[in-house]
Amino acid sequence: MPTVPILMPQLGESIAEATVIRLDVAVGDEVKTDQEIIEVETNKAVMSVTTLCNGIVSEIRAVEGTSYSVGSLLGILEVTEEEAIRTGVDTTESLEAKNNQQQEGKSGEENLHFALDGDSYEEDPSIIPSVKGLPVPTGTMGAHYISPRMRARMDDMGLREADISAIVGTGAGGRVTVEDLERFLDYLEDWPSGPASPMRMAVADAMRRSWTRPLATVGLPVLLDRTLNHRREQNPKPGLTLYLLRALALALKEQPMTAGYLIGERVVHPRSFDIGVAVQVEDGVVVPTVRKVDQKSLSELIADYDDLVDRARRRRLTEEDSSGGIATVTNFGTFGLTTGTPIPLPNETLILGIGAGRKMPVWSKEVEAFLPATEAELLLTFDHRVVDGGGAGILLKRVAALLQKPEEL
Repeated sequence: MPTVPILMPQLGESIAEATVIRLDVAVGDEVKTDQEIIEVETNKAVMSVTTLCNGIVSEIRAVEGTSYSVGSLLGILEVTEEEAIRTGVDTTESLEAKNNQQQEGKSGEENLHFALDGDSYEEDPSIIPSVKGLPVPTGTMGAHYISPRMRARMDDMGLREADISAIVGTGAGGRVTVEDLERFLDYLEDWPSGPASPMRMAVADAMRRSWTRPLATVGLPVLLDRTLNHRREQNPKPGLTLYLLRALALALKEQPMTAGYLIGERVVHPRSFDIGVAVQVEDGVVVPTVRKVDQKSLSELIADYDDLVDRARRRRLTEEDSSGGIATVTNFGTFGLTTGTPIPLPNETLILGIGAGRKMPVWSKEVEAFLPATEAELLLTFDHRVVDGGGAGILLKRVAALLQKPEEL
C-alpha cells in the first residue's frame, strides 16, 4: 500500500517553524481527512496539524517539545491506492525521489566562509555549540567588528549581535573573538538555564528589530474620572483599553501622518485604522488586531474586542487576527505600574500606553479648591524618523481630550 507523509504545514505567512506540544494519535490509529492529529505551538498561537486524507498511522517521527521547520516530515500514513489518487497528494516515495534529485543537483561548494585579516575558519571539532539566544550579563566593553569566522560560529549557535554585545573582547580594537565567546560559554556552563519558549524568542526578535529605529517617548497625565463614570453606566462594560483604542483611532484619523511608514524617501499612510491591543500570555505578549476602530462605536466594538482578547489568552489567534495593525495600545496599569516606555512592533510607528490610575489632588476652577481625582500617565512611544516630538505631543493631547468626552467615543 502507498504511504503519504505528514508534513509540518505553512501555518502562517511569516511562520517558518513550530514546536510540537502534543501528539493526539499513535501508530496504528485510523484517521479521517482533516482530523487534528498533532498540536503545535508557533510564536503567535497554538494550532493543529491535520491529515490530508483517510489512512492508518504507520510511523510518527515528531517528538513532543521539538521544533520543526515548515515541510519537515512529522509522520507517515498508510493509505489505499484509491485514497491516494482521490486526494492527489504526493506519496512518501515520490517526495523522497524529488529530494534525492535536488541533493544530487547541489554543488559540493557549500557553507564556504571567507576570512579577513588571517582569521581563518578552522574550528576545533571537539567544540559543539549548544546555546541559542543566550542572554549575557553587562560587561565593560562591547563587540565591534565581527570577523567572518566569528560570524560563522554565531550562525552555528543561532546567536545575534545583541547576544554577544556585552562580552569583553580581547581582539584588535576590542572585538569579540571566537575564543572570547567559548570562554564565556564555559563560564556560564554551570549557571541555571532552560530553553527559551517560541513565544519568548518571537518577542526577543521583534524587540531587536524594533530597536533598530530611533524611538522616543512622550508622556502626559490624564484624568480618568469621566471615562470611569461612563464605563460604570454601560452594560456590558467596555474595558479601559477599549476606550484608549477608540480615542487613538479617532485621533489618528485626524492626523494619519503620525502612523505612516517611512519607506525610502516616501511616507506611506495607513489605509485602514486597525489597532492592536497588547495581551499578556504565559511567557510573552501577543497583539491581536481590532479592525476599523474608527468606524465603530464603543458598544459595537465590545464583542469583537472581548472575543479577540479571550482567544489571545488561550493562544487561539489566527495569522489574520494578529496582522495589519498600524499601532498598538497597551495597558500596563493592570500590573500596578504607573509609568513605562512601551516599544512599538517593528511594523508599527507608534504605541500608546497607560499606567495605573492614582487618586491625586486636582485644582477645580468651579469650587476654587483641590478635589480628589483619578489620574494616570498616558505615554506614546514613536518612530522619530516619522514623527517629531511636537507632532507626537499634539496626538497625545488629542487622545487625552477625547477621553474627557467618553460619550462621544
